[in-house]
Amino acid sequence: MTGTVLDGNIDVALLRTDGETISEFGAYTLAPYPRATRDLLEETLAQARVWNFDGPEPAIFAEAEDVLTRAQSQAVMDLVAEAGLGMDQIGIIGFHGQSVLHRAPTPDRHGQTRQLGNGALMAQITGTRVAYDFRSRDMEFGGQGAPLACSYHAALLRGAGTQDAAAILNLGGVANVTWTDGQDQVIGFDTGPANAPLNDWVKLHGAGDMDLGGALGAAGTVDEDRLATLLQHPYLTKAYPKSLDRFDFTADMATGLSLEDGAATLTAFTAGAVGKALDLLPHRPNTLFVSGGGRHNPTLMRMIADRAGVTARPAEDLGWRGDAVEAECFAFLAVRVLRGLPISFPTTTGAPEPLTGGKLAG
Repeated sequence: MTGTVLDGNIDVALLRTDGETISEFGAYTLAPYPRATRDLLEETLAQARVWNFDGPEPAIFAEAEDVLTRAQSQAVMDLVAEAGLGMDQIGIIGFHGQSVLHRAPTPDRHGQTRQLGNGALMAQITGTRVAYDFRSRDMEFGGQGAPLACSYHAALLRGAGTQDAAAILNLGGVANVTWTDGQDQVIGFDTGPANAPLNDWVKLHGAGDMDLGGALGAAGTVDEDRLATLLQHPYLTKAYPKSLDRFDFTADMATGLSLEDGAATLTAFTAGAVGKALDLLPHRPNTLFVSGGGRHNPTLMRMIADRAGVTARPAEDLGWRGDAVEAECFAFLAVRVLRGLPISFPTTTGAPEPLTGGKLAG
């Protein structure tokens, strides 16, 4: 997969699983896209926002889909070879593709989502079965189509022996939380933005692709009055299930601030939104295990502790690979698709019942 934050990498991970438990974590890598492909995907996302599910799809979608499918197929084959395996030893590939637009449902209409990725082409290139298009069926039945990581997060927590209520926070372009009571109840939803607005703010100022090491946010001062207003956004107290598009919260939230103060304020907003999300859960967890790129930002991790009132620990504290979790998730879901097991649930996406999903190629 490639996350919506567009960090320039293809996330690829090997996993041995039956779709219910994880028996072995295999190799993983962050395979960089060529700069031209990254530019193509950024332009595709920009055109997707203009299109907004109205009228024919932009022509760039077909071009980007072909390019990213070939690039991700090669990345899979490279990782398998580096792990000393052959493609004939791979049971199935989970191919999430690239999300370019996501519109959550409302009481008046079903939601819509668009991920670019040609599963049939990947199956042809790799000679291996492919599960893809994981979100569409859930949305056809009125679900949010996201987050889908909850069943994998719950399996990770069970494997870690967390018997009490526990939660995983993923900090990608958007932030999502998965909470489990240690038994059978699993809840998940998008909490708010994570890295996307901050990265866009830094790019807008020509200061790189991200707030590396949280240095800009640490050097700035949070605009507390602005933050208090931002934290009144109705999404933050809306009941779950709920989901977000990568552009539902943007860098415009920091307009008029200096580079550093804007970075600090956007970081604080992500942290504050996490706190509001935890208040919605049946039991507020004391600890969050954090995956995704945002855990590399010490300023964000510190603000989550301070402003969300929770201990934030990197996924590695439980022996997981925080950069691999989302790619592993779609390997896990691919096996569930293959076995006909549900991948979305009433307490995660708002599906009317546990639903199977995804399509198979090859």
